[in-house]
Amino acid sequence: MPKTVVQHVLTRLSEIGLTDVFGVPGDFAFPVNDAIVEHPGLNWIGSCNELNAAYAADGYARIRGVGALCTTYGVGELSALAGIAGSCAEHLPVFHLVGTPNMSVQYARALMHHTLGNGEFDLFRRMSEPVVIAHAVMTPQNAARETERLIHEALYHRRPVYMAFPADLANQPLLAEAAPLSMPASDPAMLEEAASAVVAAFAKAERACILPGILVARAGLQGALRTLVDASGLPFATMFMDKSVLDEQHPSYAGIYDGTLMDEPVRAFVEGSDLVLAIGTLMTDFNTGAFTARLDPARTITIHHHRVEIGRRTYPNVEMGEILALLSQRLPRRAWPRIAASSLGAPAGSGSDPITVDALYPRWANFLEPNDILIAETGTASMGLGFARMPAGASFHNQTLWGSIGWATPAAFGAAVAAPGRRVVLVTGDGSHQLTAQEISQFARRGLKPIIFVLNNSGYLIERLLCRNPGVAYNDIAPWRYAELPRALGCDGWFTARAETCGALDQAMAEAARAGSGAYIEVVTDAYAAPPLAAKLHESIKTLYKSS
Repeated sequence: MPKTVVQHVLTRLSEIGLTDVFGVPGDFAFPVNDAIVEHPGLNWIGSCNELNAAYAADGYARIRGVGALCTTYGVGELSALAGIAGSCAEHLPVFHLVGTPNMSVQYARALMHHTLGNGEFDLFRRMSEPVVIAHAVMTPQNAARETERLIHEALYHRRPVYMAFPADLANQPLLAEAAPLSMPASDPAMLEEAASAVVAAFAKAERACILPGILVARAGLQGALRTLVDASGLPFATMFMDKSVLDEQHPSYAGIYDGTLMDEPVRAFVEGSDLVLAIGTLMTDFNTGAFTARLDPARTITIHHHRVEIGRRTYPNVEMGEILALLSQRLPRRAWPRIAASSLGAPAGSGSDPITVDALYPRWANFLEPNDILIAETGTASMGLGFARMPAGASFHNQTLWGSIGWATPAAFGAAVAAPGRRVVLVTGDGSHQLTAQEISQFARRGLKPIIFVLNNSGYLIERLLCRNPGVAYNDIAPWRYAELPRALGCDGWFTARAETCGALDQAMAEAARAGSGAYIEVVTDAYAAPPLAAKLHESIKTLYKSS
């Protein structure tokens, strides 16, 4: 029997590395829901709501390189839209599978539920267009061709795509075939010119460094970049969004470059270099220390995903992976000047001492183990941990550009599904956690064992630091009993604790490390216990946005 439309799409998604699809069921999406459950290579991963499903697919894609979610028409897809936008901003190929009403209903402009009652059925797809790189309505005639096109677009651009499945067409037999599309190679002449220009520039430099960026990770090119670093001997630093793109225990690692806000030795080292090779970096506000980074364009070479810029010259149609491989062969190894990366030092406090910034963040840094996946929520939690030196093989994940609070809890769930053999550590603030806390129930449902730290500082601390009046009412939140949530949400057998002192935190962390179950620790600090980056960002943001 020929494959149906939805069976064909799901088979191709499984062939590119997906084994799980997150989602919430709905009547228009039942044909897609059923096909996912019945597919031998895929698991249906239920989420508490569609937004959480999108965040989970985002977290999954950060680990696996690709993610997927399934929602119903209208109410479901719009609920997921903010999460899809985050994946778009942060270059993650996520496939959004949407079940839509029958085509006969659409042609009749019937006043159906989950619509605005105006007979328009293309409206919600059009709403999604700005945050996806491509879209299609899947039919028996076009499904094979459009599947290959959408896979190609998602992987080439590292952005989400939208696939609509009318309920009466999803289970129809496929009526055409199409071969997979290959990724385009570099223009040979442009590749050669760009590589030669880079090599010539390095031959004139006495001091140089690499700034590896997040697009290296999104493209799965960490190995190629590691080869270049090892072959050339070049030191490297990373910006905030790019943290742990390369192993931070590597001897060439210099630390985090965050403009003038943090770590002056790293700033002086990077900006004092004769040549900076930026590879896949995004010069966003938070990535550049509120635009305080000062990289001289005349001394900066930028390797983008599909082009290279050297001074005023652009070399188009040059693929990042190919030029990294060529430079690994051509750049001679030299004893480049370098500096040693620092970390957060020894933790302060003990016993009945309160949990201060100097007590908390070094403790969290020391808690991390090799190969951990650390998901750090937007705000002060990630800003404090951003300057902790990660253990070998450990990865740091933060939604630096999109910055949607609530992202981290379901993203950690998605990461845990993607890598069930690795330890997932989630650090989230109380305000962020309240948006999506119900998703911790899904860890237990799937038998996953994360270690979750909830920083209880009685409100939105990052907002307190950025707004005119820190004590204003909108920065306060409801006082939850966080440590009691896991039991209420079905996380039976988990270790839970509430720590208000250094001694209690030390004991709880030791218990969590050896518990062999999921662990959930509420960490209570003063409402204004802000790490240094957050405090410095406060002043920079006031200047940048001219707030009073």
